[in-house]
Amino acid sequence: MSKEDKLPGEAYSEHIRARFWITGKNSGYIGIGRIELLEKIEELGSMSQAAKSMGMSYKKAWKLIEELNGMYDQPLIVKAQGGKSGGGSVLTPKGKLLIKEFRVIEQQLVLFLQQSSELLALD
Repeated sequence: MSKEDKLPGEAYSEHIRARFWITGKNSGYIGIGRIELLEKIEELGSMSQAAKSMGMSYKKAWKLIEELNGMYDQPLIVKAQGGKSGGGSVLTPKGKLLIKEFRVIEQQLVLFLQQSSELLALD
């Protein structure tokens, strides 16, 4: 394992690693892992399947979703009623907007860090 593999954060540029979180009320936060969970729920339509695809338990996914829903006046995820096609989980418009906003911030951060990395002249 290389030194870079041990460092926390994403390699957003050649010489800079970083992570960022969006903080909210009730001391909650949203980082890349929670965004990926939301994206998987949107893609798969199921919190259980999303958790499974990420190698996490349903219980942990449900805890994270409860924390995320508690950060906002409107929920990010709602459970769909069961029936012929079964239940599932659905992102609300607020949940979809949050993913979009996070990814925009991430893109801006990547650009900034890449430009800053070039200024370091470490090569």
